[in-house]
Amino acid sequence: MLLARRSLFFYLVSAICFLVYIILLIRGQHEWGGWLLLLLFLSLAFAFRDNHVLKGLSYTLMIIAVVSLAMYYPWYFKTIRGFNLSALIIPLLQVIMFGMGTELSLKDFANVIRMPKGIIIGVVCHYVIMPLIGFSIASLFNFPKEIAAGIILVGCCPSGLASNVMSYLARANLALSVSVTTISTMLAPFLTPLLMRLLGGSFVEIHFWNMVWDITKIVIIPIAGGLAFHYLMRGKFEWLDKAMPLLSMTGIAFILMIITAAGRDNLVKVGALLIIATFIHNMAGYFLGYWSARLLKFQEKDCRTIALEVGMQNAGLASGLALGMGKLATAGLAPAIFGPVMNITGSSLASWWHNRLPEEKEKANS
Repeated sequence: MLLARRSLFFYLVSAICFLVYIILLIRGQHEWGGWLLLLLFLSLAFAFRDNHVLKGLSYTLMIIAVVSLAMYYPWYFKTIRGFNLSALIIPLLQVIMFGMGTELSLKDFANVIRMPKGIIIGVVCHYVIMPLIGFSIASLFNFPKEIAAGIILVGCCPSGLASNVMSYLARANLALSVSVTTISTMLAPFLTPLLMRLLGGSFVEIHFWNMVWDITKIVIIPIAGGLAFHYLMRGKFEWLDKAMPLLSMTGIAFILMIITAAGRDNLVKVGALLIIATFIHNMAGYFLGYWSARLLKFQEKDCRTIALEVGMQNAGLASGLALGMGKLATAGLAPAIFGPVMNITGSSLASWWHNRLPEEKEKANS
């Protein structure tokens, strides 16, 4: 009863914010628009947390809330007293990757021996399907070259941690998901720069070894440090173990705010079309990943896993690489949009699959 009343309160607040926002929009009064959207989406996020079907979307709504704020008031998220906030992106990504490392163990790498076929197919599909779809979309849509390069950049990055969460919710093969994410991430320093040079070189200049070093310092070194922490210190600082997931989520939100603020003017020009392009990119990844696995006779739960691993990218890493290229306000836009889009679609797909047992389990239960 208490949960129902709390949810009703947050839904009511969001409805009031929406009505006020529409009224002010019609009257051309935009100065409070960002704050109203922030309150609207935060209220919906808190309301969704009490619903077992919708709670997977609550974090995505929080992301949309803070991004809305950055769209309306970008000057707050560019500099503070002369300090350029984009300088925080790389350290924040390193903290997030360190957090990923603390959740890994050598057992995750041992999975390669136990299920080599699934991991190889998952990684190959990921690094073939998404880069090629990204290149096709970048070629078909008439975006400025640097923005088009950002779409390819997203496609060339490894899968992200979000795919592991979605695989768990979708009743997929979580061990396979973690293994594909881990291996694709470890291969990123070699494959991402190579694919970007092959597919994105016609859009922007790619400095191969600079990108190799950027990925190494953003991903490999922090993950190695996190893995060492897992074995040497894990459990000795319980507050840190609990704080890392929250710190990672906060870091991602802050990174997206900085990128949105930096590219706000470009987003106003191509935002709607770029959302459509990233949506097609993301959905094509799910579709082709799933049916590639089906054609190769994988079990249903493995097909779900490969679909999510192919369709969900490490958009944060793509943002960091765009910053390293000096193109945060252009090449960084597609990653900034891809992150929220894939969380919405991934949560929806995982929720749909959650309510449908994999075929092999249905046969076992019948």
